[in-house]
Amino acid sequence: MAAVFLVMLYEYSPLFYITVVFVCFLVTSGLVLGWFGLGVPVILRNSEETESSARVLKKRMRQVKNPFGLEIPHPATASVTKGITLTPDCLEDCILTCYWGCSVQKLHEALQKHVYCFRIKTPQALEDALYSEYLYRQQYFIKKNDKEEKYCQLPEDAQVVDFGPVPRSRYPLIALLTLADEEDREIYDIISMVAVIHIPDKSYRLSCRILYQYLLLAQGQYHDLKQLFMSANSTAPSPSDESPGERSTDRSLLEKAGLAEDEPELHEENSRDCVVCQNGTVNWVLLPCRHACLCDGCIKYFQQCPMCRQFVQESFPLCSKKEQDEDDSTHI
Repeated sequence: MAAVFLVMLYEYSPLFYITVVFVCFLVTSGLVLGWFGLGVPVILRNSEETESSARVLKKRMRQVKNPFGLEIPHPATASVTKGITLTPDCLEDCILTCYWGCSVQKLHEALQKHVYCFRIKTPQALEDALYSEYLYRQQYFIKKNDKEEKYCQLPEDAQVVDFGPVPRSRYPLIALLTLADEEDREIYDIISMVAVIHIPDKSYRLSCRILYQYLLLAQGQYHDLKQLFMSANSTAPSPSDESPGERSTDRSLLEKAGLAEDEPELHEENSRDCVVCQNGTVNWVLLPCRHACLCDGCIKYFQQCPMCRQFVQESFPLCSKKEQDEDDSTHI
């Protein structure tokens, strides 16, 4: 019956016959490719399938309150011989403990012990995990919301002017923040914070900075805080404070030590607008590149980061839709 119909079509119009056969061939090819698990051509997909394929996975977020904050107010003046000034900013009464010349291996073993053996809730717990593999210790009591600067320095009789060539076996300084009140440890999920701080010396003159920050949770996990690369330079530190020669020297030293991060690509304007539409507010962070550059409307159209072209595996919003609406109403 089908053969008689095709013959009638060919006798009526050869061009129409060829068109019908070609369409049947495309549909059959699509069905065969789909049956064997191969990609179906875009021309055979509907609009809903095309749009859904471009959406990236939304990472499930868990909101926690971090009671710890730590800054280096004067990084240019810090050195191993002159010491360093730290400014803690905590939501509760805390204890700041500084360990000079802490063993790299013992510190990471201590982090693993927090996961598998015991929780590092107090300075004594960390010292037990380190087996006293540090040169000197200083401790300060930090009152709630107290932002007073704390000065840390090695004693003169330590006679330490550098920690040797790279790669090093000791970190210059480890700053541990723990909750002073035991009742607060039952309230907060984050019970302590470990900051690895580099301090320049004679053999390694990289400028002072926080290399790593680890948040230790009461459940036995710890998270490594990572910097987000914003699409605007309004929130990023100004590079004008350092000369180009100093920035290039720091960059080469970081690469030598294996600590270099990809430099964020800054937007030309001092705004936080989406890099694609230039209208919506930046709200989405793309992983694993950590670029925060897309708004709520543009996130569903990109499988690759528009700034670095890396494929996006997951993404998460900086704030929810409800928070955005509340913020907009506040500004109005």
